[in-house]
Amino acid sequence: MRPNILNPLFAPVESLSGVGSKSAKAIEHCAGPFIVDLLWHLPSSFIERKYYSRIIDAPLHKIVILKGTVESHQKPAVRRLPYKVICSDASSKFTLVFFNSRVDYLKNILPIGRTIVISGKLEQYDNTFQIIHPDHIVFESDRDKIKCVEPVYPLTEGLNLKPLSKAINTVLELMPDIPEWCREEFLEKYSWPPWKTALLSIHRQPSEESLKGNTPARNRVAYDELLANQLAIALVRSSMHKTAARKLNGTGQLTAEIRKNLPFTLTADQNKAIQEITNDLALPHRMLRLLQGDVGSGKTIVALFTMLIAVEAGAQAALVAPTEILARQHKKTIERMLNRSNIKIELLTGRTKKSIRNNTLKKLANGEIDIVIGTHALFQSGVKFSDLAVAIIDEQHRFGVHQRIAMATKGESVHMLVMTATPIPRTLLLTAYGDLDSSRLIQKPRNRTTIDTRVMPISRLEEVINGTCRSIEKSERIFWVCPLINESTALDVAAVNLRFAELRKIFGNRVGLIHGNMTETDRDQNMTAFTNGKIDILVATTVIEVGIDVPDATIMIIEHAERFGLAQLHQLRGRIGRSHRRSTCVLLYNSPLTEMAHARLNIMRNTSDGFRIAEEDLKLRGEGEILGVRQSGLPELRLANITSYKALLELARKDARLTLKQDPKLESKRGQALRILLYLFRRDTVAGYLNST
Repeated sequence: MRPNILNPLFAPVESLSGVGSKSAKAIEHCAGPFIVDLLWHLPSSFIERKYYSRIIDAPLHKIVILKGTVESHQKPAVRRLPYKVICSDASSKFTLVFFNSRVDYLKNILPIGRTIVISGKLEQYDNTFQIIHPDHIVFESDRDKIKCVEPVYPLTEGLNLKPLSKAINTVLELMPDIPEWCREEFLEKYSWPPWKTALLSIHRQPSEESLKGNTPARNRVAYDELLANQLAIALVRSSMHKTAARKLNGTGQLTAEIRKNLPFTLTADQNKAIQEITNDLALPHRMLRLLQGDVGSGKTIVALFTMLIAVEAGAQAALVAPTEILARQHKKTIERMLNRSNIKIELLTGRTKKSIRNNTLKKLANGEIDIVIGTHALFQSGVKFSDLAVAIIDEQHRFGVHQRIAMATKGESVHMLVMTATPIPRTLLLTAYGDLDSSRLIQKPRNRTTIDTRVMPISRLEEVINGTCRSIEKSERIFWVCPLINESTALDVAAVNLRFAELRKIFGNRVGLIHGNMTETDRDQNMTAFTNGKIDILVATTVIEVGIDVPDATIMIIEHAERFGLAQLHQLRGRIGRSHRRSTCVLLYNSPLTEMAHARLNIMRNTSDGFRIAEEDLKLRGEGEILGVRQSGLPELRLANITSYKALLELARKDARLTLKQDPKLESKRGQALRILLYLFRRDTVAGYLNST
């Protein structure tokens, strides 16, 4: 149960005075659905105003505060012209200019003869001082209502600054006095103010330093969020390690046989990961491990060894892939490695025929299948296992957390391995996957070559096509990636259908097409034709970015590469260079390039290290973009940009671990305050762990 002290903060935004249903929807889209979300909606800039007693002393093109007396109103002869209000002070006259404003409203707030105080940007037109649409107009008695420093918040369509600022100010008044959860030594060492004082300072006294996150107040609230994050992760980890599970001790017979028959030698990283997983499975609690493997580093063989340990122990294993193409590819690869064994492997996808599906489900339930490979279809409630011991989820960022949980419930304390080909920077690993142990595959198998990456303007497209002709003559296969399916008038980008048609005119039926709007049957047929060499050029969208393995493909051409993120470009490039043959990636860009796009393409040209690319991507785009936080169900950080607060993240991590070591159930005075912190930052889903540890 959420502590009562926080209930006012978790009321819907619409419950605030002056916020109607239309405004509430806009605020929800911009900040979030609850009142507390407005506390985390921090200023993005601020308006600084200075009062000038004489207008002739005020600077032009700056926002100023002036006092003057209303002398007259000038209604325009033509409606499209502006309405003007003439004012004066002791030094000069100035004009207030309004377009499309109600005359009765202006006469009410600017009565002739009344002294008023106004704020706005001072300009000069035709030797006359003027302010167009002042942002504040008050009578002299209300001058204090105009703030000298006013925060400016991120907005969305249909939401103006005034109602949002009013709502946020209302919420600031609702903030309760909460028991202190920060260690006293931290407050003293870093000069951190109390939580409430810190937020009031950030919202009501914005400054350049505050916007950069360099003030004690900003550091304080960032630490609070990171501490909530790390405490939640530590609680999950603690609970997991106390969840009893069957030890899986394989006989080693199957894995030894596979090692003997492999046509290649495993890398040191692969051997290390296999050993770490073997050790995990032998422990009396559930394994939950993340396997990070850079593009082409050989995650599938590690997954196979993991599943074989379960089979050796007399149990079943499952491998889940995000697409049918990838699931089929995994099955083909694994069957090739197990061709001399009696292990029973089956495929289950959404397109599996009903009769075959029913037969597969029956075999799974009675234990006739050792390893099942499939897609989202494996999550369905009708899929029952005889004895599922190990579940592996490939490209796990494509699946929600709830799907991971669904898979874990299909057996008793199922051991879980989640894999990703998108390298994750350490800081993100701590904030997003801290509940997982982690293994890394950095080394590439010996038969992989370095990819030659070239960056070229799209104006040289004809040269690229001529080069493609020469490559086809050498029996090379080519991926040609475009960002859109159909031609767009809004964006000057190549459409995959248009490029396919143009290449067909040159190369005839040696060109194939694959994109997300095609039926899975057509996609599979074209992919198979490309894999088998029946077509030489595969024109595609990014559906080919994950896991597609065509060793004979040696050229990757990406049009409008400036529109792709670094991680996506790295994944696409990883579709080639999967054999001993020399491979080339051509990144075609449209000028002019933005500074960020230029930086991305330079990084791609200079390195093929996926982990370095991930770190650079984090710097350029931020954690939300890289992980796809909203899509994956991962907790979003609102106050702590982890690229700026790495030191605080490490401090929070150590604090969380020490806290739970000293007070595992958070029962002490500080522990009770930390419970409030968890609820405040919506990490309350871990509250149940406090009662089960």
